[in-house]
Amino acid sequence: MKETRTFIWSDRKRTAFGLPWTFTKYCLTPEKLLIQSGIFNTKEEEIRLYRIMDVTLKRSFIERVFGLGTIHCCSADKSTPEFDIVWIKDAAKVKELFSDMIEKERMQKRVTSREFMTDEETDFDPESLP
Repeated sequence: MKETRTFIWSDRKRTAFGLPWTFTKYCLTPEKLLIQSGIFNTKEEEIRLYRIMDVTLKRSFIERVFGLGTIHCCSADKSTPEFDIVWIKDAAKVKELFSDMIEKERMQKRVTSREFMTDEETDFDPESLP
């Protein structure tokens, strides 16, 4: 039985000239990001949105010339702790869409993250907490 998926956004990694002539495809569903790559040997990575901790937009000069961008993500996923969504169109809009969806998923799943902020002058050891 074939699975039907609802994609909120999808795009392909593009070449330096802004053309989608590559074999990497990105698909965003309400709960996860799928990264499909390869033509003969294929691979599909699945990253749950609530596990993504940080999203950063990077745009080199050549990316800006062709209206592209790269989104760098840090996640709590052990198999994919960091990954890039490379050379996509409307990257700023996509980054905002990701940020909103990630926050929504984290709230729905009641996921919180603990961030330890330290002052360089103090010796705070998080391991010493009960």
